[in-house]
Amino acid sequence: MILAIDIGNTNIVIGCIDEKDTYCIERLSTNRKKTELEYAMDIKAVLDIHQIHPDEIEGGIVSSVVPQITNIAKLAAEKVLKREVLVLAAGTKTGMNIQMDNPASLGADLVADAVAGIKGYPVPQIIIDIGTATTLSVIDEKKRYIGGMILPGPRISLDALTSNASQLSGISIEAPKRIIGKNTIECMKSGILYSNAAAIDGMIERIEDELGQKTTVIATGGLAKRIIPHCKREIILNEDLLLKGLLIIYRKNR
Repeated sequence: MILAIDIGNTNIVIGCIDEKDTYCIERLSTNRKKTELEYAMDIKAVLDIHQIHPDEIEGGIVSSVVPQITNIAKLAAEKVLKREVLVLAAGTKTGMNIQMDNPASLGADLVADAVAGIKGYPVPQIIIDIGTATTLSVIDEKKRYIGGMILPGPRISLDALTSNASQLSGISIEAPKRIIGKNTIECMKSGILYSNAAAIDGMIERIEDELGQKTTVIATGGLAKRIIPHCKREIILNEDLLLKGLLIIYRKNR
């Protein structure tokens, strides 16, 4: 198995995975002030909780959209594993044709999602990653990454809505008892959850209109399981998609 680490703006996902199974997956808060040793302790704690010894892990890979943490996390993982750890960056072999204006600017997490999507599901496809931001990646029938879109994630939307109202802070993203709220909290929960679900349904429809084709739709990310069940479109939920993509990329580069 390998250790796969994805560093996002809000959370860091740490997982152990091989071709057979995902043996652990945990989320930590992204902290730009932590040292290499502190991150090493976090990684070691995750492995200990799941009773995985570093000797069982053949290597590691890091993807990151937070440049100031990338090398710190790499060195921390190497401190725990006592092995070289790969960083997904420009020049890393992915086997994917990226048709963006600047392919190197595509986030490492979106690259990993797309690599796993192409490997595991029919094309054309739309991959939705719901985290700090909600991203939609579009893969055409020739397995090319042709573009996508970015919109505020549910948490950003909720934080923006409550930032100037102290009485409304701390609202969780969960389904209310009914769509039509009967109090302020219910109304806000309903608005955030169902507006995000409706936005995803609408985005899929518009992408398919532009492609002129129906697509396979896959969703992943920390908040996907909160939002996707309320979408009207058929969407495959795969919470391990990014880790699976990192595993594929790790194999291509070893």
